[in-house]
Amino acid sequence: MRSRPDSPSTHMRYIVVQVLSGTSNTLLLLASILIGVGMLDLPERWLGRVSSLWFVVAALQVGLWANRAIALALQRYFVRHNAGGTYQGSALATLSLWGAKVLLWATVVMAMLSNVGVNITAFVASLGVGGIAVALAVQNILGDVFASLSIAVDKPFEVGDFIVVGALSGTVEHVGLKTTRIRSLGGEQIVMANADMINNTIQNYKRLQERRIVFEFRLTYDCSVDQIREVPKKVETIINAQKLARFDRSHFRGFGETSLEFETVFIVLDPSYNVYMDVQQAINLDIMEAFAKLDVRFAFPSRTVYVASLPPVKTSRPTALEAADAST
Repeated sequence: MRSRPDSPSTHMRYIVVQVLSGTSNTLLLLASILIGVGMLDLPERWLGRVSSLWFVVAALQVGLWANRAIALALQRYFVRHNAGGTYQGSALATLSLWGAKVLLWATVVMAMLSNVGVNITAFVASLGVGGIAVALAVQNILGDVFASLSIAVDKPFEVGDFIVVGALSGTVEHVGLKTTRIRSLGGEQIVMANADMINNTIQNYKRLQERRIVFEFRLTYDCSVDQIREVPKKVETIINAQKLARFDRSHFRGFGETSLEFETVFIVLDPSYNVYMDVQQAINLDIMEAFAKLDVRFAFPSRTVYVASLPPVKTSRPTALEAADAST
């Protein structure tokens, strides 16, 4: 009876069984005691107290049943509307279930207090003042909870996505009510508050469809004009030879302080970082081989100092006679 049904025809019976399984044995025991006490000849004031206890026991049991029913209803709803099975759906379900349970039990408690004679209006007013103080005390926690709700609804990332948040990067492992856990490339686990997550720019590489790559290289100034004209053509041919790359452009960009600067742009058709590195490595090796045949050399940071020839310096030296006269 308690196994999850596969047929829709038995779904209602499954729900009834699951809801009734929330019956509390303790409350049943209290109800039995109250039945026995009600058969006694008690004063009027005691009968009123027994009646109030009856209401409390009944309200608690109804609350338990309603709690089970809400959990089952929300579970069924989110299973139907979250076919992908991502954790954001689970986080939203957790928040929704938490909010529904808080509302349910707040209603049950208010009903019980009203039945035993508590002034609900004054009680709610006092809760309003106390609630402000509590909200101020836990505002950071509430900020993280609402940030978790924002992540669950907007879905800027999901479990398994590789993201970069500020200076931190890694794969998302868990999205909780207060924090998000990320596994970095180094292997350590990074725990980050949800409020900090949504207050930063998030780069999601899992949703990358293709990579646009811009790379530069520099050649020495002893290249001829014909060689410079040939370089972009060679680069285009090399990139077009790669099956997972699409050539965009290659240009002689300008004159650097110590080298001729070239800029090349191409698209990697696969989002995988390892595929990108394989393609880039193949292109680099082919460029080195082609440039060796073209007899052009890569430039490295250097500085050439040209020293102009200095004019001869004329010095007047005293003759031997002048030196003898000076000594006398």
